[in-house]
Amino acid sequence: MRSSNPVFSRRGFSRDNGHAQFNAAPQAGGPAVGTQQGNPYAGNNPYAGQNPYAQGDQQTYANPYAQDQYGVQATTTDRMTMDDVVMRTATTLGTLIVTAALAWWFLPVDAANIGQSYGIAIGAALVAMVLALVQSFKRKASPALILAYAALEGVFLGVLSKAVDTHIADGAAMQAVIGTIAVFTAVLVAYKAGWIRVNRRFYGFVMAAAMGFVLLMAVNMLFAVFGGGDGLGFRSGGLGIIFGIIGVLLGACFLALDFKQVEDGIAYGAPREESWLAAFGLTMTLVWIYLEFLRLIAILQGDD
Repeated sequence: MRSSNPVFSRRGFSRDNGHAQFNAAPQAGGPAVGTQQGNPYAGNNPYAGQNPYAQGDQQTYANPYAQDQYGVQATTTDRMTMDDVVMRTATTLGTLIVTAALAWWFLPVDAANIGQSYGIAIGAALVAMVLALVQSFKRKASPALILAYAALEGVFLGVLSKAVDTHIADGAAMQAVIGTIAVFTAVLVAYKAGWIRVNRRFYGFVMAAAMGFVLLMAVNMLFAVFGGGDGLGFRSGGLGIIFGIIGVLLGACFLALDFKQVEDGIAYGAPREESWLAAFGLTMTLVWIYLEFLRLIAILQGDD
């Protein structure tokens, strides 16, 4: 599994190619593990051997008691589990929330100090983006990089949220948090119920939509920087509301891809450290959704 920026790439657990093997892993109502579809971890996974008790054409499953070539019995302690993903995600999000709270309380956004606080927030966001890109291109998870990203992203979110809450829309931060939790819960329920089927077509559609969305936002930003105002108006007024809703829907699709990556990793016996990458991807997706909600609320409740 390689974690990645939800905007630019969603690479899955396969190390054989650059995209997730969405047709290989089981999903609610999907094919079971041990069918003819391949395990991307079979090359270095001590649990990938066939079940010696399987007979005939019956499905074969990984035998956790298989011995390696040195006669050492394998254990399951180094395989990724759902508990690992939950714990790493809680740690990453907890770090982000703590630094966001500290920034909220100790970086004032009144008229006299807002410039300095914004400067710190933008600097933290830029460094966080660099760390995220570095981790995205690494083959292995680096907990230090991931937690550093979360801490710096929290500083940015804390200052931005307080500024919006103070100067544009009172209560916007809490509303954005509630909206993010609601989207996460809805997508999780829909995914587990089998209402969302993550396959190659879904992946291709989401990636095409994400690239188009990011390209439009980049063009809008360039027009805003060099032409002043809000550029082409994609982030204000009626168009801003439409693009905000699209952004939230894209975030929901990213969550479905994240859930599929976690499911693939657990099903295929991914190394335990891969749970950090799962936490990394989930955190970035939740940040994306939160920012889109914050922007939507600011437009709806603001003076623009």
